[in-house]
Amino acid sequence: MACFADKPENILAWLGPAIGPAAFEVGPEVREAFIAKETNAHEAFEPHGEKYLANIYQLARQRLANVGVEQIYGGDRCTFSENETFFSYRRDNTTGRMASFIWLI
Repeated sequence: MACFADKPENILAWLGPAIGPAAFEVGPEVREAFIAKETNAHEAFEPHGEKYLANIYQLARQRLANVGVEQIYGGDRCTFSENETFFSYRRDNTTGRMASFIWLI
């Protein structure tokens, strides 16, 4: 947020499509890397056998809130489970393309 000329409370964040919390399986080393940067990140991980299911949207919301961003929207689409709408390498094992953008006004 330091690079923006505006206050964090004037920033609006929209979380676009990503792999959802029921599909994003990660190893313990990924969980530990997030927790090492932010202790409350543990809340975004659920045990799943020897691995974890990670809620990438919750992790993004935590980080944005920690720097003062209050207006956070989106984060309700799963690229893995919505196979008619989104590409997912984890689901299909083939490459595809997705695009993201940042809009500054």
